[in-house]
Amino acid sequence: MCDEGSVPSFLEMHEQDTSTTERAVLIGLVTRYQTVELLEEYLDELEFLAGTAGAVTIERFYQKLTTPEKRTYVGKGKLQEIKAYVDEHNIDVAIIDDEISPAQLRNIEAELKIKILDRSMLILDIFASRAQTMQAKTQVELAQTQYLLPRLRGMWDHLDRIKGGIGMRGTGEKEIETDRRVAQQRISILKQKLQQIDKQSATQRKNRGEFIRVALVGYTNVGKSTLMNVLSKSEVFAENKLFATLDTTVRKVVLDRTPFLLSDTVGFIRKLPHHLVESFKSTLDEVREADVLIHVVDIGHAAFEDHIATVNSTLEELKVSDKPILMVFNKMDLYEKRVFDPYLDDSVKKDILQSLKDSWLQKSNNNCVFISATNKDNIEELRSRMMLMISEAYKIRYPYKTEFF
Repeated sequence: MCDEGSVPSFLEMHEQDTSTTERAVLIGLVTRYQTVELLEEYLDELEFLAGTAGAVTIERFYQKLTTPEKRTYVGKGKLQEIKAYVDEHNIDVAIIDDEISPAQLRNIEAELKIKILDRSMLILDIFASRAQTMQAKTQVELAQTQYLLPRLRGMWDHLDRIKGGIGMRGTGEKEIETDRRVAQQRISILKQKLQQIDKQSATQRKNRGEFIRVALVGYTNVGKSTLMNVLSKSEVFAENKLFATLDTTVRKVVLDRTPFLLSDTVGFIRKLPHHLVESFKSTLDEVREADVLIHVVDIGHAAFEDHIATVNSTLEELKVSDKPILMVFNKMDLYEKRVFDPYLDDSVKKDILQSLKDSWLQKSNNNCVFISATNKDNIEELRSRMMLMISEAYKIRYPYKTEFF
């Protein structure tokens, strides 16, 4: 049983041997709403998530179903096929590309006899490893506990009832009921703790109120932290992994003698677990309270347009899509490597790039710029575009001032 006041954490339940790399298989479905091509994109992302968490993907499995099978997500025959592969290739973990129910989790685990994770569990594990500040750690623990609460059944099959004793005789209390009560108490404590942290964060933001605030937003791993380092000349942790940045970082930046606050926020992702969205709403206050948003896009990624749609949908959910937004298409160097044939004529390459830029300038109402943060290409144009937006924001906030700081 758990100690009083705690519930087994996600990492305790799914403890990994850090001395060896876990071997994983990925499982997904082709449905009426999800084509083979779209599933391949999701599985590519899931493989990247698995690699970020420390697993290596050995094989992928998918099945065409109208809807997921209620008991085991995939059909019985497909599950037997996966089991045969798992047994033959010494697979350690199977990762499902969707959030599965507690019953599905138990049934698949009983059949495959290995660790089973769904997409939400995997993202929660990555978030837990990335959290640094008290706020982020509390948010992650809250999301984990909320996620585990309906999945406690079956975790304690080795103990049916609490042992009785003098003064403790009777029908007893089931272990699952005890742990559910402890988890609910822990959720209440964590929510109270977050409220206190939020009050402190709100006070800090209030003290920064005189400055215009600019927030970097975008899909995970698009280069926001690298861009922040370039613009602020600071050393924010940047890595080619999903969710390399989890805690919000704020830096004071001065462009053309005009100061403003630049924040780097947690990246968005498709199929983000509901509990994480709820738990991290306080962190996203930096986005809500920003005066200007810089939407960073990894144009080198083949699915960059889907990423844009995901971010735009999240911004609408946060009710901030009406703020001034500058789209920054980052990693142009990688885009050219992905799209250009090495034998293409330079004039043809130039025409392709111009066509791309004209298209997105029209779609964004001329509010976009194309850069490479790593190579520092076109950074001066980005700074100029940002300065125009920041100056306009200062004029709106202080209409009677002729100079700003």
